[in-house]
Amino acid sequence: MSNSITDILKKSSIPDKEQALPGRSTPLTISGISVITNEPFIRTPKENEAEVILGMGCFWGAERKLWNTPGVIVTSVGYAGGYTQNPTYEEVCSGQTGHSEVVQVVFDTSVTSLEGILKVFWENHDPTQGMKQGNDVGSQYRSVIYTKNDQDLAIAEVSKAAFQKELIAAGHGMITTEIEPLDTYYFAEEYHQQYLHKNPNGYCGLNGTGVSCPIGLAR
Repeated sequence: MSNSITDILKKSSIPDKEQALPGRSTPLTISGISVITNEPFIRTPKENEAEVILGMGCFWGAERKLWNTPGVIVTSVGYAGGYTQNPTYEEVCSGQTGHSEVVQVVFDTSVTSLEGILKVFWENHDPTQGMKQGNDVGSQYRSVIYTKNDQDLAIAEVSKAAFQKELIAAGHGMITTEIEPLDTYYFAEEYHQQYLHKNPNGYCGLNGTGVSCPIGLAR
């Protein structure tokens, strides 16, 4: 087996907790302010705000799609779903942290709903691909939904079931999206935050299936 195939297989599996990189106790230093809106993304949600953590492959394009979604107040990118404490981008890309590249989405519940945010999520990537998204291969590109409470977890599961029916009808496979309660969200390095706003011609691998999700914005 060639080294390249070995590396792909290694990066496409989630390590055991004991095998994961240890990381560090000190968080990465970032401003915590969106360069688009000047809103803080290191925040405690207000009464009319809610939060969900989504992984749709490379987080650069996913964040741009989500910050442009009506009702979204602020976004950030980071790492979640793994074991390594305060990981770096290079460590996540090694496949040895267990983390996925994710987007923190803070939205105004008077304007949109979790169902509305999830409609954007389902329609703008292929949630059937397992440990990859398009040409991006590795466990950090897997599709994920991490929620802050049990109610949101149930909403996510219902939305998955609804979209699965549409995918099957269109000839697609089974959804592999990981849906779990959020454990810990680690903010990514400053240069990754709102990357495609800072670098408009940067890489964006976001691509959906062309299937519409039967979840409306009506409340």
